[in-house]
Amino acid sequence: MGQGLDWKRDGPQWPHHERSSFVWASGLQWHVQRFAGPEHAPSLVLLHGTGASTHSWRDLAPLLAERFDVLAMDLPGHAFTGMPPGGVGSPQLSLPGMARAVHGLLQTLAISPALLVGHSAGAAVAVRMCLDGLATPRSLLGLNAALMPLGGLAGQIFSPVAKLMASAPLVPRLFAWHAKEPAVLQRLLQSTGSTLDSTGTALYRKLVSSPAHAAGALGMMANWDLDSLWRDLPRLSVPVDLVVGERDRTVPPEQATRAMARLSPKLMAQYIQLDGLGHLAHEEQPGTVARLVFNRFDSRA
Repeated sequence: MGQGLDWKRDGPQWPHHERSSFVWASGLQWHVQRFAGPEHAPSLVLLHGTGASTHSWRDLAPLLAERFDVLAMDLPGHAFTGMPPGGVGSPQLSLPGMARAVHGLLQTLAISPALLVGHSAGAAVAVRMCLDGLATPRSLLGLNAALMPLGGLAGQIFSPVAKLMASAPLVPRLFAWHAKEPAVLQRLLQSTGSTLDSTGTALYRKLVSSPAHAAGALGMMANWDLDSLWRDLPRLSVPVDLVVGERDRTVPPEQATRAMARLSPKLMAQYIQLDGLGHLAHEEQPGTVARLVFNRFDSRA
């Protein structure tokens, strides 16, 4: 739908483009990036949130590769990964569908992750994969994890409105045209509670300027159903840590507190707060997040 990012045009300027490749799996062409770790290093898979891409891990992934074999990908319909057959109404843009699609990619790449790290909606994908038996990592780490359904009137109208917007051919193009304005983009980023450098801001501008990427993000929101995930959370059997940015305005920290209360005490789940950071904490202070990932993984050994 509309003009998307083009690898020949945009790829050479993309972070870590030399680590990129394209893989056909689950009926999709995926853009993936791999960062090789030490010999016999465990595998770590990074799952970005709605509207983001591999660029979100640009500074964190190389640090994690000091101890892990790292895989990052653009989720379906995002950045350089193709839109699923069926477009914005595709089941592959739903939470269970995206979990199955990522599972198919990991099978194709013969990767069995020891650690799943998901940001925002990417954490929901990671949890769904574990609940559905599609991944059996040693542990799971959610960065500002979006696990809780919208309540009240907002919850009743959000999905239908998102579906209407995503299905209207002109909406993604209009959204991209509007969002690329510097003032609009700045407000979008400020609403996360994070402060990004000029490189991060420019990369998000590139993303939001793509109607195809906007359609993928809207389609993901339109098909998202966290009610089932929230209901199933007590069944999660994989040890989990929830890391929250104290200044996060996108997924308020209290949501992680409520999610902790639904998890089995046997998981010994940890709530970890990062003071002064927002929703994009891993982009603001990648070194801090890398050290936290190492420490939590070691503690789960």
